[in-house]
Amino acid sequence: MVVGFLTVFLFAQPDQVRTGAQKLVDTDFAILQGHRVGLVINHTARVGDRHLISLVHEAPGVELTIIFGPEHGIRGTEEAGEHVKDGVDVETGAPVYSLYGDVNRPALTMLEGVSALVFDIQDVGARFYTYISTMGLAMQSAAEAGIPFIVLDRPNPLGGMYVAGFVLEKEHTSFVGQYPIPVAHGMTVGELARMIQGEAMLDGLGDLELLVVESDGWQRDMQWPDTGLPWVDTSPNVTSFETALVYPGTCFFEATAASEGRGTDEPFLVVGAPWVDAEAMASELNGRSIPGVRFESVSFTPEPIAGRDTRPKLSGEEAYGLRLHVTDRREYRAVETGMYILEVFQAMGGDAFITRPGWLDRLGGTERLRQMLLGGISAEEIIRAWKDEVAEFLELRAPYLLY
Repeated sequence: MVVGFLTVFLFAQPDQVRTGAQKLVDTDFAILQGHRVGLVINHTARVGDRHLISLVHEAPGVELTIIFGPEHGIRGTEEAGEHVKDGVDVETGAPVYSLYGDVNRPALTMLEGVSALVFDIQDVGARFYTYISTMGLAMQSAAEAGIPFIVLDRPNPLGGMYVAGFVLEKEHTSFVGQYPIPVAHGMTVGELARMIQGEAMLDGLGDLELLVVESDGWQRDMQWPDTGLPWVDTSPNVTSFETALVYPGTCFFEATAASEGRGTDEPFLVVGAPWVDAEAMASELNGRSIPGVRFESVSFTPEPIAGRDTRPKLSGEEAYGLRLHVTDRREYRAVETGMYILEVFQAMGGDAFITRPGWLDRLGGTERLRQMLLGGISAEEIIRAWKDEVAEFLELRAPYLLY
């Protein structure tokens, strides 16, 4: 049942995509007039060449009260997994509290005097990208404080049609998986917020006043290059649309003995390990005619990179493996491609390949992926194993779609 939310329509659809944040600015912050505002935000909250923090701070009739930052911080400079410290925003003087450290949701004491909580963060469309976990937990805080939660919607870079991967099982809930959704969910953050509330995916949201300011001009078959919007690095190692496109498949390598490309100029686009026969692996995968991608055999040596990863896996060791070249972004299927790559790495690496089994279960949302890989199950069979649950998810999400 869909309950408790309000969708805000401010414009007819224009010729070019206009984000929720742009629409907020274009209406002179009408829905925030008279409010003491808290922002859940990071560096991706751009309107043209300006940051929304500055624009809210300058807006007449609106008071910027407090800022909350997710993983990587409000400026997007902190490494993956690193706790982010509290502080003060130099430009506005507003206190900044981290939601990726000792706490992961705003405390009621932090929200004293706040009359509206606004979320504006660019997601990449993968369940284990932690910004959507931050959003849901902040929704709980807003509900507890009795204040509206406003989502300024932005396009899903992967589009709204592509959905793949196992649906998260409850026992594997974590900060990299808060909701029973597939790895690639094909939803915007605004749509997902509606679904989190409507399907009671988190407790205490029944009476939350949820408002979504839609993007104008975005359609479900649009990927990022179709939006006309400039790319802003969503995190230190997701530095291009091409990286975001492959990320839902190659992120699984975080749980293995192989490098996922951190410590190189092409994180998630290259994967490899010292023991890999790269030419044989590339030949094997290219022979399978996997849609939308070509594999090149490469060697690379991960090295510490300030601001991106100062402790990359296999640092200083030469690794051999693959460079992914997406040849058709519309045909490319990231999660499925990831399964094919995992299969051949598992065959070469054997029992020593999966080094962080618990992390693989969290990323996969299930133990089944790990068990199937260890059991020598083919990528085709793994992909077939999630088809029914993805079909059920597509039916479940339908009432919450905005585009």
